Amino acid sequence: MQNLNRRANIAPLFLTLLGFSMRKIISLICLLLPIAVCADELKLQENAPDHYVVVKGDTLWDISAKFFKDPWKWPQIWGYNKDTIKDPHWIYPGNVVYLDQSTHTLKVAGGEAVPASGVSPAEVSMADVAPGEPTSSTSEVVKLSPKPREVKGTNQAIPVISLKDIGPFLAQPLVVDDDELDGAPVLAGTYDHRELLGTGNVAYAKNLPSDKGERWQIYRPGITFKDPDTGEVLGHEVVYLGDAFVEKFGDLSTLKITRAVLEINVGDRLAQATTSFASNFLPHEPDKNINAKVISIYGGVEQAGQNAVVTLNKGRRDGLESGHVLALYQKGEVVPSHNIFTSDTVLPDVRYGLLFVFRVFDKVSYALVMQTRLPVQRLDRASNPE
Repeated sequence: MQNLNRRANIAPLFLTLLGFSMRKIISLICLLLPIAVCADELKLQENAPDHYVVVKGDTLWDISAKFFKDPWKWPQIWGYNKDTIKDPHWIYPGNVVYLDQSTHTLKVAGGEAVPASGVSPAEVSMADVAPGEPTSSTSEVVKLSPKPREVKGTNQAIPVISLKDIGPFLAQPLVVDDDELDGAPVLAGTYDHRELLGTGNVAYAKNLPSDKGERWQIYRPGITFKDPDTGEVLGHEVVYLGDAFVEKFGDLSTLKITRAVLEINVGDRLAQATTSFASNFLPHEPDKNINAKVISIYGGVEQAGQNAVVTLNKGRRDGLESGHVLALYQKGEVVPSHNIFTSDTVLPDVRYGLLFVFRVFDKVSYALVMQTRLPVQRLDRASNPE
């Protein structure tokens, strides 16, 4: 009887210890699982170097591509988390990037990144599209930490992707909807009854608000985007014509054309000028499933290659945001069966490249072709990388 009592007392203790051990095992598994997944996802290039010296013109994407097969995952490589990081940590020409073979992470030595001017790297002016000169270096090796930092001169920092490829698309009006088009200020007349306007000419505009500044951009409606699947009008792409400065506000405001890249006519519209744009893109996969199509290639061409800009038929309302990385797929071919009793064989879609979404409107988005081994064509699919 005593033995039975002892066993009865031991049983709860055993179950408690067992439960404690199981919790420890489960906690350990949960702790190690992200590491295992990360190690599985971040695959090294076969010829990955031990280190690399950053030079003017580099981007974080390019540098990561020297070490890893999926360069768009560099936020994981550098220790970033898109939910906690608002501004990427910048590196500079002259820095040395080292590969830690044991952890598959990158470390940086050299360069200068100290608070000085109080300028946030999240905002880049139009004069800061290209990286600047190398900075001084030190010998201390530091691992990048996930927090925003202020840097000395944003024009010296290495950007995520090349701003020379997307700068004009960030700073100019691209897409307007019907309401914006109807309500936009309009050039109503010209000085000396000129038919065409250029740099230095004077013009008059109606419906120009006085509370939105003195600098405006001039544009003309271009092609109309329609969804290839539903036929819905997604917006109107506009043609950037130039810049203007308001000399006097009124029922008919007086403007001076400060820059003209194309001929400007009466009837052209105006949009408030953009003096700065966000450049702190953090590449990441969409949280939801995206199934978009290429509906236009900028410049009116039929096919495009690397560094081309394309338009997608999905936008903010569909869950797209700046920084999203999408894979490009070509529709699989149909192999005829040559047999009336057997259906044709549809081959799987072929993944052939990557897109980087950099500007998002409500119904459409613009993306840069980062990688491709086939020509990009209209109606090609852009979806979550698999």
